[in-house]
Amino acid sequence: MPTIAANGVTLNYALEGPEDAPVVVFSNSLGTTYRMWDRQVSALKGRFRCLRYDTRGHGGSPVTGSGFAVDDLARDLAALLDGLGIAHAHVVGLSLGGMTGQLLAVLRPDLVDRLVAVATSAYMPPQELWRERAATVRAGGMAAIADSVIGRWFTPTQQGSPGAAETRRRLIEEVPAEGYALCCEAIGQMDLRPRIGAIRAPTLVISGEADPATPVAMGREIAGLVPGAAFLPIPDAAHLIAVERAEALTAAIAAFLPQGGSARPERLPRPAPNPDPACYAAGEANRREVLGDAHVERSLGGAGTFAGPWQDFITRYAWGEVWGDATLPWKTRSVVTLSITLALGREEEFKLHLRPALRNGLTVEELRAFLKQAAVYAGVPAANGAFRWAREVLGDELG
Repeated sequence: MPTIAANGVTLNYALEGPEDAPVVVFSNSLGTTYRMWDRQVSALKGRFRCLRYDTRGHGGSPVTGSGFAVDDLARDLAALLDGLGIAHAHVVGLSLGGMTGQLLAVLRPDLVDRLVAVATSAYMPPQELWRERAATVRAGGMAAIADSVIGRWFTPTQQGSPGAAETRRRLIEEVPAEGYALCCEAIGQMDLRPRIGAIRAPTLVISGEADPATPVAMGREIAGLVPGAAFLPIPDAAHLIAVERAEALTAAIAAFLPQGGSARPERLPRPAPNPDPACYAAGEANRREVLGDAHVERSLGGAGTFAGPWQDFITRYAWGEVWGDATLPWKTRSVVTLSITLALGREEEFKLHLRPALRNGLTVEELRAFLKQAAVYAGVPAANGAFRWAREVLGDELG
């Protein structure tokens, strides 16, 4: 494999796909090599120019220096792109690679067309945990942590799969303990939360619903801090989504990236409404989380030919664009929804959103106070109706 001197280190890389196609660069997770992206590149290299590389201290990129920060890893990637004459690219990173991608979009926004941050975080305390993990591999080698790592990277049903076995082998044989340890220490020192609000590249954040290493809450936090970011949870996925749920991740990436062409997307504080499948997938996920699977299945299953386009519309825009905008917390959105439906006398919609509002954090005491205030501004008859609707939906839960 070719190597290149970049930012004072040597990086091992692979570049595949049509020379005139848009570039997608893939950044690997802690404890893996560029090979973790094999299935994504196999599927996408006919449409994109796919660049993979080993993060410093991993695989064919040797350990250099005695310490560094995640900022340095982002500068490595910037130097790699500059060294290869790539003016800009879509950036896909998982875990440590997602941290690298976030910082690249902050430090070198000229290089990042779109960002896909997978199974990652902006902050991963406590620092002591990362120091301990670094000390463990320095003392006992990578085999000392292999089983616990695989336990976090794959769901229980997949921990005995060929993909998990091959990943474990590569962890032990292809990742130097010192390179892993130095990256652990870099992660322990990292806090990107005050910085990623500067990202202006259209961003998709993806989390595995069964990920114990970077849980869904960490992905949602990134999506809430990056202006206009979309969030997509993937079910039945732990941490190493690129291997365990390769097809689902590849489909999400392909849907989010523009369909061919090399033009850069327009940079906006918030991306314009997006009709692509990733927006639909994020919208359906939000809709299911708020309203529940049973309601969504009834709505979609009963739509038929006539109402199908309407269901598609509200999934993309009401649930993908509006509920997917992290500017307002879901509790706030629930209160706004209840307020408007109460004032307009929309009984069906008020009842539909009442229990989800409680799941989104509204307490019974807050509901009572909200309905009393609604009587002042929307009228006593409207509030009377809402008190009755609440009793019909929640019954004895109201006391």
